[in-house]
Amino acid sequence: MPSTDPEWYAKGLRFSCTQCGNCCTGAPGIVAFSQEEGEAMAKRLEMSVGDFHRRFARKVNGAWSLTERKTSFGYDCVFLDRESNPGVAGCRLYEDRPKQCRTWPFWPENLESPQAWEEAKANTPCPGMGRGRLVPIESIRIQRNDPG
Repeated sequence: MPSTDPEWYAKGLRFSCTQCGNCCTGAPGIVAFSQEEGEAMAKRLEMSVGDFHRRFARKVNGAWSLTERKTSFGYDCVFLDRESNPGVAGCRLYEDRPKQCRTWPFWPENLESPQAWEEAKANTPCPGMGRGRLVPIESIRIQRNDPG
């Protein structure tokens, strides 16, 4: 049952992506994706789903995750592109990126409290969190609750 308490971010939160790539790199991790998302990414790359999985994915605890590659920044998502536009980190599959990527930074765990938001801002570190355009609560809810 939804909470009747107003969210602490009822007036919205500031966020504008700076295309720094910090949310796509760091310590080794998981970039989970669903079967449908895998199919969409494979289609964008004009390859079979099987080839996509063999080349760009790995199983983690029974679920699919995108692979990463070690760079001077950390472990970059395999689709993070730092070369095409120097100084900008972009996703080669932006239009078909997984839910995990589409909904950043409005993940439920980042929205639990103002402290959780500040920790995510510091630990990513994401220069776009707390800056830029005001994202209204309606948009935050849509991303927070995105079913995929």
